Amino acid sequence: MPMYKVKPLHGGGALRAEQLPSCMYRLPCLHRAAPPAQEEVDPSLQALESRQEEILKRLYELKSAVDGLSKMIQTPDADFDVTNVIQTDECSTLTTNGADLDLMLGKDYGALKDIVINANPSLPPLSLLVLHSLLCEHYKILSAVHTHSSVKSVPESLLKCFGEPTKKQPRHEYQLGFTLIWKDVPKPQMKFSIQTMCPIEGEGNIARFLFSLFGQKYNAVTSTLIDSWVDTAIFQLKEGSSKERGAVLRSMNAALGKTPWLVGNELTVADIVAWCALQQTGSTNAAPANVQKWMKSCENLAPFSSVIKLLK
Repeated sequence: MPMYKVKPLHGGGALRAEQLPSCMYRLPCLHRAAPPAQEEVDPSLQALESRQEEILKRLYELKSAVDGLSKMIQTPDADFDVTNVIQTDECSTLTTNGADLDLMLGKDYGALKDIVINANPSLPPLSLLVLHSLLCEHYKILSAVHTHSSVKSVPESLLKCFGEPTKKQPRHEYQLGFTLIWKDVPKPQMKFSIQTMCPIEGEGNIARFLFSLFGQKYNAVTSTLIDSWVDTAIFQLKEGSSKERGAVLRSMNAALGKTPWLVGNELTVADIVAWCALQQTGSTNAAPANVQKWMKSCENLAPFSSVIKLLK
């Protein structure tokens, strides 16, 4: 007989698994990174990031479009004659009414819109003089020629490059002002808003803008060819080596064998700039037959013949 009874700890015979410690004591883990504190993001930084994402998205879309065009150009169907496209251009002749000057030059609320061009008399921009004469046929222009203090002397012919001075009328009766300043500048410069614009530099760029005042509208192919001929005339025909000039003359001869003018059946700014470049480089005598015929067609127009007098 037992001295006393003790309640069983094993609960009916099965030993209970006791939770025994595996170490002497526990410490919090020091290697676990603490959660970052929530910082306020600058709104301007968020706007910059969203703008960057938008730009990258647009660049990706442009890249996809260019890749698609490159694949199309490499196909045989893209090898077509652009002459047919040029000849079907809807607007090819110089418009009678011209462009909307308020839209092109900005509205000055009654003030005369004045185009101011700085040019070096040692290398006069002949194409701008031709375009001035053409503009006088479409607009009532107040023309003026001045000499800057940086130039010591200017030939008399350049001082009268706009013709003999006529009786001036009140400024408000003119549609456009055209002021040429002979100045010691590396390349021609043009402004039509002295306070709000940077100058347009380069004879080719100024010629493009002045020709746009006629209100011409071309399709994409014609516009690209015109720009290409203008750049070729300035950088290779006028400023290039004799080898480059020879290559340009051969290209011109081939193009003029298909159409009477460099781009299509009507005069464009490409003809004006190329003709003036030939005159200034003295390459007229070495020009091929088609180029000679084209030059005579240019010289039969009054604006070109007036510039020839300046070269004599």
